[in-house]
Amino acid sequence: MFVEHRCADFGMAADKNKFPGDSVVTGRGRINGRLVYIFSQDFTVFGGSLSGAHAQKICKIMDQAVTVGAPVIGLNDSGGARIQEGVESLAGYADIFLRNVTASGVVPQISLIMGPCAGGAVYSPALTDFTFMVKDTSYLFITGPDVVKSVTNEDVTQEELGGAKTHTTMSGVAHRAFENDVDALCNLREFFNYLPLSSQDPAPVRECHDPSDRLVPELDTIVPLESTKAYDMLDIIHSVVDERDFFEIMPTYAKNIVVGFARMNGRTVGIVGNQPKVASGFVDDIIQPSSTRARICCDLDVLASKKVQRPWRKHANIPL
Repeated sequence: MFVEHRCADFGMAADKNKFPGDSVVTGRGRINGRLVYIFSQDFTVFGGSLSGAHAQKICKIMDQAVTVGAPVIGLNDSGGARIQEGVESLAGYADIFLRNVTASGVVPQISLIMGPCAGGAVYSPALTDFTFMVKDTSYLFITGPDVVKSVTNEDVTQEELGGAKTHTTMSGVAHRAFENDVDALCNLREFFNYLPLSSQDPAPVRECHDPSDRLVPELDTIVPLESTKAYDMLDIIHSVVDERDFFEIMPTYAKNIVVGFARMNGRTVGIVGNQPKVASGFVDDIIQPSSTRARICCDLDVLASKKVQRPWRKHANIPL
């Protein structure tokens, strides 16, 4: 818990450069009574940069999460590798990436980007199952605007290079963006309630107060009689799911398909639907990653019920 970095070069051995716990806080807790392992990087300590000790703390809770079968949530706010530690820091990233891959399909991995992340700090979130960002304050890029300027002579802002809008509308790296930190954390808690704890557990079932026999008269008129007129698939989804509650994944990327989670009779369901309102809902090469991602996620319950070990293997190890 109170481990300190082991670097003695470049003045790092001085007491003023040692902080208990280094630049990451790790631990376990419960969200709505369900076990979860969490690490949170601290940008106030060396910019949240990753040291050997920092990496060991993250690896330890990831190992524990896989052992007991519980999700891992990462609150990412890091400038990348700690340059004073050199190759030891890079080796720490290798250890984390290995655990990202081995945990894929075993326990859910969720990343919430809560600040500027650069260099090695962006690879691990991209390997996790779901990545969320905060508008205007979180960034994901391999290298910053200054380096891009020096190499390509191109002026680019942090937002254009790796902001929430870029990754939720163009690259597809992030699955949703939220207005602020509080909104992001609240939505993360809500999203967590849809997921099983591991591949060996069923998705959670919540008490349903929405009667299964309620009438939905609007369904009679949502789909127009004229085949040339479009309608909004979200209207149909909201009408049939419990309490009109639908958590959409990647709502601003590949808008010609709708992907997300909802509940029916209290049970989690994954929904994939063409969106006639956008480009007539036709299938192209852009929507395939998002629909495949949802399809794999929905397979988790089925495969777990059949006691299939490492279920993602049937999808060529595609990360969720």
